[in-house]
Amino acid sequence: MRDVDYSNRTDAKDGLLRALKLNNMEPILESFGVEAEGPDEKKKSVVIDVTRLFTSDPQALSVKALFGAGGVDPSKSFVDKITAFPENIETRSQLSFISPRGAAIGMVHYSLVLLPETPMMGRYRDSRIGFFATPFSIYGRPEGRVIDKSFISRFRLEKEDPSAAVSPPKKQIVYYVSREVPDKWRKYIKMGVEDWTGAFEQAGFKNAIVAKDAPSEKEDPKWDPEDVRNSVIRWVPSPVANAMGPSVQDPRSGETLSAHIIVWHNILDLVQSWYFVQASAVDQSAQKLPLPDELVGKLIRYVVCHEVGHTLGLEHNFKASAWYSAKELRDKDFVSKYGLSASIMDYSRFNYIAQPGDDVPMIGKIGPYDMFAIEWGYKPVPYANSPDDEVRELDRIAARQVTNPYLRFGNYLYPQDPTTQSEDIGADAEEAGRFGIANIRRIAKNLIPATSNFGDDYSYLKEIYGELLGQRQLELFHVAKNVGGIIETDYHAGRGREVFKPVDAEKQRRCVRFLVEEGFRLQPELADPAILNRISPEGLVNQVSGGANMLMTTLLSDGRTRRMFDIEAQYGKAAYTVDEMLDDITSGVWSELGTASPKVDIYRRATQRQYLSVMDGKVNGSATSDVRLLAKETLRALAKRIDKALPKTTDRMTSLHLADSRKEIEKIMNGKTNKPAAPSFDLSALFGFKDRDICGCDHVKLNPFKIED
Repeated sequence: MRDVDYSNRTDAKDGLLRALKLNNMEPILESFGVEAEGPDEKKKSVVIDVTRLFTSDPQALSVKALFGAGGVDPSKSFVDKITAFPENIETRSQLSFISPRGAAIGMVHYSLVLLPETPMMGRYRDSRIGFFATPFSIYGRPEGRVIDKSFISRFRLEKEDPSAAVSPPKKQIVYYVSREVPDKWRKYIKMGVEDWTGAFEQAGFKNAIVAKDAPSEKEDPKWDPEDVRNSVIRWVPSPVANAMGPSVQDPRSGETLSAHIIVWHNILDLVQSWYFVQASAVDQSAQKLPLPDELVGKLIRYVVCHEVGHTLGLEHNFKASAWYSAKELRDKDFVSKYGLSASIMDYSRFNYIAQPGDDVPMIGKIGPYDMFAIEWGYKPVPYANSPDDEVRELDRIAARQVTNPYLRFGNYLYPQDPTTQSEDIGADAEEAGRFGIANIRRIAKNLIPATSNFGDDYSYLKEIYGELLGQRQLELFHVAKNVGGIIETDYHAGRGREVFKPVDAEKQRRCVRFLVEEGFRLQPELADPAILNRISPEGLVNQVSGGANMLMTTLLSDGRTRRMFDIEAQYGKAAYTVDEMLDDITSGVWSELGTASPKVDIYRRATQRQYLSVMDGKVNGSATSDVRLLAKETLRALAKRIDKALPKTTDRMTSLHLADSRKEIEKIMNGKTNKPAAPSFDLSALFGFKDRDICGCDHVKLNPFKIED
């Protein structure tokens, strides 16, 4: 049994091919004695005993690290079940792991999949379109150097009639809704699959994708969801609140051999709480939890459609939510046509911008980018006999992005880019935030009746309250990302201009003013004693003010200020500077100092203390010299303002707080605070809202083995 490596390749037929083979030997992983031979001399077959492969955790298939174990005891391990299909063998073993904590038992599932006899022709990945891909290096190219390439992940789709503009495929992409899926969600799951039909039509295929109920045991007793020939949507009765779309690829070509979308049962809870905190201010059917089945079905359709996109090869596209204006997202005709963002592969879930009375769709759908990406990935190029032959035509398709931003792609590569954020909608985060936070105020007023039934405790109220705080914080962070932000547009040579461009300075100013106005002030509806006194006996000041503290820390982070200095160096007076930002934040956080009789409430006192803690880090921590200079100057000016305000205050706690703040500034300036660095914050720990990364979209690259005699 050999370990086959496809990471180094060449199209050469000369000595380079021989050199590559000599330098990429296939190491022997296991050897097996021949136990018996088949009777047919013309078609020789042998029997080998592979039991130890599945009971000893060999290095090539090792899972011991997942269990934190040092090894496996084969004498206490055994094969529990094995099932053979025409193209795959599924084995389940119970392994006894040896670890420092003692023995542990784990059930491990192994899949052996037969690769197609003839590999599909691969298609090179293009960074402008988000496809999962299998990477490799090519030797002997005309460029004269080693070139790194990738084949995108996609199903093998071929036209019945290659001459037709739109033709049925030789073989449909079929997703079976497995037998265990609850009946009431089946139709919505099928809709989520077949929503992709139009995208394949744009790529030249009619009826390319379809969803079917798995045959009953009576109809087909041999049908099995583990058969690699079946792509299946499974339903798992588990408290896990998630869904995922894994698939299996041929490492030689990127061909998707099988896809298995997994929906855990508690996705029902997750999508309902998300929809409630984003849409219930507008959608009257969502103002009481749990939501009606018809609405939940639509939410499941959205989730499944997103996961199907992953199994078709598509990555997340977080740039897709950066193009539609708030005005467009409040327009029924526009949203009905284009969705909430340009791609369902974004995390732009529900229309939190819409206001009561707008009567617009609230749930995301397939958008222009999805149609474009499927066209680029699946459209046949008739004259192409190799991946290189396709490049020119595929570049022409990709070039539409230059003039049509709806077709652009971006996700995890550039965290500095505010146009590639998760969980946002709208081209202007500040404008979207104003509408979104107005809705949060409305929703907060309905929290108790929405989450409570006679005789229930208030645990659900506490959970959804945390979700609502988390939603507000997300919307504020979307705005903060614009400050010192760098927008990336993946232009290629001859297709567009500069790749990187800073966010407009005036937009950055607006964002900081908004954050000072909304993010650093108490939102009364979220500090309502009617809510707080039902969910916790203590810690409420920290909970309500914690969001402002996190916002303060991220706005004044070292990474952000470094980028702002870079931008200032390039653009001079046209830039929004660190100096200006410090003035804006300081004036906003300490705005009470300018009133006739300063009074600082308990929530604002916490925010002002966090400000001093962060500024301490700038003066005495690891900040750059220029930040240190500006921070010192800002604190000197603040000390003078406090000195002027102290005689005017009549509130005892305010007076004590300001006097203490004044002393803290002196300590900071003298380097005598001995404070730890400003803390980082875990939103989920503070607010208790659920993990928003809905899908673990793993694409299983087959570890290629070869059995030979």
